[in-house]
Amino acid sequence: MRGNPGTERVVIFDGVCNLCSATARFVIRHDPRARFKFAAAQSARGRALLRESGVDPERLETFVLRKDGRTYVRSDAALEIAKELVWPWRALGVLRIVPRAPRDRIYDLVARNRYRWFGRKDACMVPTEDIESRFLE
Repeated sequence: MRGNPGTERVVIFDGVCNLCSATARFVIRHDPRARFKFAAAQSARGRALLRESGVDPERLETFVLRKDGRTYVRSDAALEIAKELVWPWRALGVLRIVPRAPRDRIYDLVARNRYRWFGRKDACMVPTEDIESRFLE
């Protein structure tokens, strides 16, 4: 990973999950300063980052944010990302007042059912030319 130490923000997501890919595209659209980079969990780089983060790539039930040397998962990752997006999405950061346990229960429910509710692709999302530079590898 390149960049200045302390400024790296990498989102590792399930590249075959329709919901996860749509979420990655949403973050890209609402991150005009291009702060976030992305890696599909199925890619070699994504798998390596997951292992470094203590997340088993074979049992991925969350997307992961690596930011400033720290790892965020589940609802903490979502809220950490939201607070850096453009208005009104950054306002979602107020949800941090809700204790992590109930936030994560809702997150886990959606994560467990993501393929059934939103579907999956046979292959990872392929970034278009205009966003290709935002993806690692």
